[in-house]
Amino acid sequence: MIQHLAIVGATGVVGREFLKLIEQRNLQADRLSLLASPRSTGSTLSVNGNDIMVEVTTPERLADVTVAVFSAGASVSREFAPVVVRAGGVVVDNSSAFRMDDDTPLVIPEINADDIATHNGIIANPNCTTIMLLMAVAPIHRAFPVKRIVVSTYQAASGAGLAAMEELHSQTRDYLDGKPLRAEVFPHPIAFNLFAHDSKVEPNGYNGEENKVINETRKILHAPEMPVAVTCVRVPVMRAHSESINLEFHDPVTPEQIRALFASAPGTKLVDDRERSHFPMPIEADGIDDVLVGRIRADASRPDGRGIELFVAGDQLRKGAALNAIQIVESLATITAPEPTA
Repeated sequence: MIQHLAIVGATGVVGREFLKLIEQRNLQADRLSLLASPRSTGSTLSVNGNDIMVEVTTPERLADVTVAVFSAGASVSREFAPVVVRAGGVVVDNSSAFRMDDDTPLVIPEINADDIATHNGIIANPNCTTIMLLMAVAPIHRAFPVKRIVVSTYQAASGAGLAAMEELHSQTRDYLDGKPLRAEVFPHPIAFNLFAHDSKVEPNGYNGEENKVINETRKILHAPEMPVAVTCVRVPVMRAHSESINLEFHDPVTPEQIRALFASAPGTKLVDDRERSHFPMPIEADGIDDVLVGRIRADASRPDGRGIELFVAGDQLRKGAALNAIQIVESLATITAPEPTA
């Protein structure tokens, strides 16, 4: 039982998903605080049949929190997460603020739950794209060590928040009505279009999203030299990301060996029906917890048998964000929180 649980960013699309999961997974807390920016305060959200008023995020309201889940952006996390830690609480952070800090564990519970025990008061939730990738790759890597990862992503509007989802909806309607498309959230029209991920291109030529996947993958797998190549693309899908993954192995591996792993890999579901050409699709991943894995086949460019290709789809708001965070919170029941700092 958690004494005092706080959700920072409770009115956002990920925050609301977290509240659904509190009910669905029966997460118990003596007290639940819903916090957000000043523009959202005064509204109410229902949790387990109780209407709870949303309050503004301040140091005072975080001072006695046992566990806080942050889903309000990196700047908010940097400002307020240390408040919780100094008071002896634990933060599970959905932003990029602390992911690459050496003393902050970056955790996908099905993959590296043991890292939670090393926390310094903050546990980072990985980028949604990284989570989808590693839910498929990590079980494979444990059984058949991977030499190189190449991934192309097809990322839904949900990854950019509620306003982006609404923009896709309104643009689709305008497109079908023959009206001009106005891009306000995204840099380009998203309806009936696709474009490179909308994060800034960095000096190495990869955009911010791509660099996150590279760096986070290496940290979670404890493989700092793992070669990872990524292309991230935004597509006109409302919710759930998809990824095309090519793996190179040190030794020959067969599709049958890979397919057998997903009969028991936690948090995944095998969708690999060649007869009906039925493979992972975002429309089927929408709203479910499992990451769909399929389209498993030998890399035709590798006659030595050291290459495998596969395709995955997963709900960015569930396993890619809120579910992963709540799994970390559930795991904290067995972890002792650090002592308050001066």
